[in-house]
Parts: sequence; structure tokens; C-alpha cells
Amino acid sequence: MRARIGTGAEIAIILGTGLGALGRAITAEHTVAYEDIPGFPLSTVESHAGRLIVGTLGGKRVMAMQGRFHRYEGYSLQQVTFPIRVLRALGTRTLIVSNACGGMREEWSAGDLMLIADHINLLGDNPLVGPNDDTLGPRFPDLSEAYDRSLMALAQDVARAEGVTVREGVYAAVAGPNLETPAEYRMLRRIGADVVGMSTVPEVIVARHGGMRVLGISIITDMCIPETLEPASLAKILAVAAAAEPKLTALVRAVVERL
Repeated sequence: MRARIGTGAEIAIILGTGLGALGRAITAEHTVAYEDIPGFPLSTVESHAGRLIVGTLGGKRVMAMQGRFHRYEGYSLQQVTFPIRVLRALGTRTLIVSNACGGMREEWSAGDLMLIADHINLLGDNPLVGPNDDTLGPRFPDLSEAYDRSLMALAQDVARAEGVTVREGVYAAVAGPNLETPAEYRMLRRIGADVVGMSTVPEVIVARHGGMRVLGISIITDMCIPETLEPASLAKILAVAAAAEPKLTALVRAVVERL
């Protein structure tokens, strides 16, 4: 990868379901397909482009993953998070992760942005299971501040300046690929989750294991209120993500400018 792109970047961004267009805001110097990166899995989800962009955003050099990997695609969590190890080896110290998710707070709406303040891992697995390589991180990494509070404060300041309403809440990660039943949404609310999705948490665990600072931003693409639950479709989810993406792009660009 160093032979392909030269130096890496201290800031990396992961673009989730329906959020690949944020990559167009980056002035690209290099674009590398995942299939050309040794050891990378391949994206099998149609809304994930499957390429790494290296370039400039907000006056800073960044690396952006257009598309990520999920357990429901059949990959192990070690495979899902291998790109985080690569980004860390290329110099990343700050990771911005984005995703599309279902909202479970009645006072919130589809299209809202949410800063991830904490998470609940319900994937039934952990990417750090197995022998630990001490050169990558400690055996028992602390996650008392999985999401960097100073980065969250910066994002809130930026959101106020941009006139964007940003929520804060807890993200629950489930395996998928099916969406949840009403009973499962009720359970998730009772254990403290505000939104639910199928990604992000393994990447954050590995990023923190490697000493990166993490900022997490979700787009709420569908409302998951058990009492008023309606069928959801990928087409609707992608449409909401596309409509909200300009807000996400403005927020991420301004955060990167101020880092």
C-alpha cells in the first residue's frame, strides 16, 4: 500500500451504507479497489463501493473507506477489522466512523444525525478473541471512553455553527442481516440502546486497541418504534441516507478542518 499511495494519513473515515457519496467531497490523489489490497475482504453489499480513497478533505490529508465489511456477509470479525489494522499501519491516529442505523427514540426522526456516545456489542463475538499481538495493542484494552469526548465536543460545536441538529446516544450492534422484531426492539430499548445497526462496533474495538481516537456518527434511516413499526426496505433506507448525507458531509468536513 505504501508503494501505491506513498504516505498514509493521520485521519481516516469509514463510509457506511448509502454514505459513499461523501467520498466525492475528497480531492482524490489515489483510489485503490479493495480487491487490489492484499488481505482485504471484498464488499458484497450493493451500496458499498469497495475502494479506498486517499486525498484531501478540509485541507487535511485523509484516507476514506468507501464501503465496509459485516459479519452477516460471512466474514469473521478479524477479517471485518483487518482494514483498521492497515489504516493504523499507514499512520491513522484518528478514525471517523459513519453508519446507517434504526432509531428507537420516539422524539427523534429518520434523517437525524447522532453522535455515538457509547455502544453495546450484541454480535456474539469480539475481534480481539484469540492470541494477542502486543505490538498492535494491549491484551485487555480499556473502553471506558470508546468514543473520544473531545472529538464529540468538537463535532457538537461544528454542528451548532453549521446549524445542524445532532443527537447523542448509544449504538447497539447486532449480527443481522434481518431487521429486528418488535420484541427485539423493546429489549434493545430496555438495555439502554438508542439506535441499532449491524456494523461499527468491531472497527471501534480494534481502533481503540491500536490507540486511535474515534468519532462515531450515525444517520438514523428508519424508525424502529415497536408500537408503530412499519415494514422497512433497503430502498427507503438508502433514500433517507442520501437525503441526510449533505449534513453528514458538512459536519465531517468541518470537523476534519479543525483537527
